[in-house]
Amino acid sequence: MAEISPLRRRMIEDMTVRNLSPATQRSYINAVQKFSRYFGRSPDRLGPADIHTFQVHLVSTGISWASLNQIVCALRFFYGITLGHDDVPDRIPYAREPRKLPIVLSADEVAQFLEAVSSLKARVALTTAYAAGLRIGEVCGLEVGDIDSSRMVIHVRHGKGAKARYVMLSNELLGILRRYWRLSRPTTFLFPGRDADKPIEPTVLNAACRSAVAATGLSKRVTVHTLRHSFATHLLENGTDIRIIQVLLGHAHLSSTAHYTQVSTDTIRSTASPLDRLRLEVTPPEA
Repeated sequence: MAEISPLRRRMIEDMTVRNLSPATQRSYINAVQKFSRYFGRSPDRLGPADIHTFQVHLVSTGISWASLNQIVCALRFFYGITLGHDDVPDRIPYAREPRKLPIVLSADEVAQFLEAVSSLKARVALTTAYAAGLRIGEVCGLEVGDIDSSRMVIHVRHGKGAKARYVMLSNELLGILRRYWRLSRPTTFLFPGRDADKPIEPTVLNAACRSAVAATGLSKRVTVHTLRHSFATHLLENGTDIRIIQVLLGHAHLSSTAHYTQVSTDTIRSTASPLDRLRLEVTPPEA
């Protein structure tokens, strides 16, 4: 096993102190490695001009906006925190990603999709993701004790940015979880992996999504996050205040939640045009 360089060790320590998730830490290390390999030099010997050249190269390869910005985050962290070059991060621009409307399933499509998931564990996990609007990492990390039936809430301990929150526990979901528990008897993690002491891997749920889509013939690309989008949109269409949806989703800013208003067709249809309040005749009355 290759020895870790002092520079990489310092970056790992910086990320650990700031409580970055293991997945984020791996992503940042891989990004800085990629940057270093491109020039064949240690990253602490490279500067803003090299970063700009590297970004131009990445764009020319057709890299996605999300992947490009992930690398930007890694380099901003490396130069700003690990190297302590306070002036460099602001000179590493983020890519502006075109805003796309999220894919949303109808209520019937959600039911059709969930019923097509063959594995009981994956089906219940994905049902929980939809019922509570959870991210894939959040549903994978749920523990048995996080289901609080006395207060009818679910404790999400591992939210984005290490922020915990509570979400609703529906009566329907509680019944499903109780039946699942009687059949599977999970001990620590609600949805354990092959090792009972570890949670189910996100790749398992992603694979279950792909298989269910193939089985149902849905034309939409469905991921675990699609269920979260559908949760938010369906709440909005049912009249739930957008600020409550913001809290349930764990969004820091209302603007992150507001884009669901663009895909809520029921809300759009039920919104009265200001024209309806005017009394005017644009066309002549019929004879």
